[in-house]
Amino acid sequence: MSKLLFTGASGFLGKNIISRLEEGGNLISTIGNIAGDYVCDLSVDIPILKEKFDIVLHAAGKAHTLPKSELEKQLFFEINFQGTKNLCSALEKSGIPETFIFISTVSVYGVESGSNINEDHPLNGSSPYALSKIKAEDYLFEWCNKHNVNLNILRPSLIAGYNPNGNLGAMIHGIKTGKYMRIGNGDARKSVLMAEDIAILIPLLEKNNGIYNICDSYNPSFAEIEKLLCSQLGKSEPFSIPYWLAKSMAFAGDILGDKAPINSNKLKKIIQPLTFDNSKAIRELGWNPMDVISNFKIKK
Repeated sequence: MSKLLFTGASGFLGKNIISRLEEGGNLISTIGNIAGDYVCDLSVDIPILKEKFDIVLHAAGKAHTLPKSELEKQLFFEINFQGTKNLCSALEKSGIPETFIFISTVSVYGVESGSNINEDHPLNGSSPYALSKIKAEDYLFEWCNKHNVNLNILRPSLIAGYNPNGNLGAMIHGIKTGKYMRIGNGDARKSVLMAEDIAILIPLLEKNNGIYNICDSYNPSFAEIEKLLCSQLGKSEPFSIPYWLAKSMAFAGDILGDKAPINSNKLKKIIQPLTFDNSKAIRELGWNPMDVISNFKIKK
């Protein structure tokens, strides 16, 4: 039975996987900035840990927001990078773990379209979110090598789970309120991951080292995701508009700013495929990812 330290347990991912982790028989302690066994803001504090842990699952971080100022940009680095350094400082005092699992992101690749992007792709991410995760990854490579710790970096795609945020949450809200429109046939495919799969992966990573893209193998289309959400919400499938009209609306959105429902950046993400290759995790770990279309439920 392993002792596991889980950061970010009170966030979206944590709420979706904590019960699944507990079912695995591990003794779990949590760090959260609101609640947990250790209540701590890792961006500014080094927690005082009372015991040594075998595994650390570091999922605490900042995502899903577009910074509007230099201060907001800096927050990504304080939370995602400095928070990681502070956690490692705490572990140096309480005892070095055997395995460190870091939840990074496919955003580190800096791509907005493409198919089957694998872990060898250059880290070209330029957003504060991506750059802060890249810095955290680099720091962990050095720290884990210095202390002889097994390091696993997981780069999830869009994550599906109860009460999702980000783009999936925005889609659900749009369908609920009748303000969501399909663009064209909605045939662009996207990689999605069931949140629970991260919990399933933990025992497979205990004595492992590696970097892995993690997502569903199927890569559903926008239309398939929309149909699934509409079915669960009891709504009709969204009205479809042609690309030329969406492009005009996006151009207007570029001028109007945040108040507009769509802009050119959002339009690109909707009409272009973006999928990632998960074959390395399947091959090396024996992982069998959950099918998102079959398993995703908006409510428990």
